[in-house]
Amino acid sequence: MAARTPGAGVPDDWHVDPVLLGVPGVRRPTEEDSQLAWQADSLCAQTDPEAFFPEKGGSTRDAKKICASCDVKAQCLDYALQNDERFGIWGGLSERERRKLRKRA
Repeated sequence: MAARTPGAGVPDDWHVDPVLLGVPGVRRPTEEDSQLAWQADSLCAQTDPEAFFPEKGGSTRDAKKICASCDVKAQCLDYALQNDERFGIWGGLSERERRKLRKRA
């Protein structure tokens, strides 16, 4: 059996930077970040959007469970409140819950 040279047969570009792949939580902030840059790190972007916009009377449980462990939950809620989002689950809160929060503020 021939001795193998370390690195032989491995292409130079074998490693792909996870930032380039868009892996949540590893994105490098840039000066070009916009008001919506937080969405790149959101867990909802990796799941079925229908869970976050249930039919009237539908369950919000699955969406809220995802929001509970999301790193950008606060930014999401801030965005929804600032932009008067009237539909869907944003930052772990339903439309009704956001309305109550606004009234208290």
